[in-house]
Amino acid sequence: MKQLFRAEFVQRFARDRSLRAGLIMLMLLVLASAVGPLLVPHDPIAVDLGQSLQRPGMAHLFGTDELGRDVFSRVVAAARTDMVAVSICVLLPFLIGSTVGLVSGYFGGWVDLAIMRFVDILWAFPFYVLVISIVGALGPGVGNIYLAFSLVVWISFARIVRGEVLLVRRLEYTQAVSVLGYSHTRIMLRHVLPNVITPAIVFMMADVVLTILAVTSLGFLGLGIQPPTPEWGVMISEGRTFVQDGWWISLFPGLAIVLVGITFTLIGDGLDDLLRPKA
Repeated sequence: MKQLFRAEFVQRFARDRSLRAGLIMLMLLVLASAVGPLLVPHDPIAVDLGQSLQRPGMAHLFGTDELGRDVFSRVVAAARTDMVAVSICVLLPFLIGSTVGLVSGYFGGWVDLAIMRFVDILWAFPFYVLVISIVGALGPGVGNIYLAFSLVVWISFARIVRGEVLLVRRLEYTQAVSVLGYSHTRIMLRHVLPNVITPAIVFMMADVVLTILAVTSLGFLGLGIQPPTPEWGVMISEGRTFVQDGWWISLFPGLAIVLVGITFTLIGDGLDDLLRPKA
């Protein structure tokens, strides 16, 4: 039975062009983030006023900014900065929200009531308002960005996992392992979690797109990662002053954000089709 399932899984993966394309693009992004800053032709933070606002060409593939810094080198270096930030801003809420949703849905009763009323209160506030308020109160910086996203984004994962747990705990196999006397921890981690986590994983891929927009938006507003560290949102903000004479300063980091969004959208759509039960 397992062999048949695995064979069907491999066949569905082989037919899913969106997932394959997204994974290839993701590997290229990871490669650029990992080794790209070591291979770029120029120092991404080195100032050379004599080369300021140079148009894209052979010497500077994406041109230079107002301080003479190579835009291509900065875009590549910013890939590591933003991808690390986005990964942490998604993984931490995923772990927190999945744990909270699992506990809430499994135990039910007053535990579920207390947790979900707190979740409903946070859910009533717009996402960007909460994140900007927290970062604005704590001050700009990478650590405060991680904290703000961890305090806000987890509620989406908690609602998703909790809803799946409410369905699974009524199934016969869950009731059977309860009768056998297994501990709550073992039942939740070994018998419930593997059967409810798939929707949260699919949502996580879509959440990456929203998170990259949020992280770069904070940088654009001056509340995110601070200069001189290369960051796409900051680069777009710096380039808006020179949009007529230096349009490339904002264009290429903007295209990088679009590329990341397309990558994870393809992966999310592919995972949704791959993991969705077939009738």
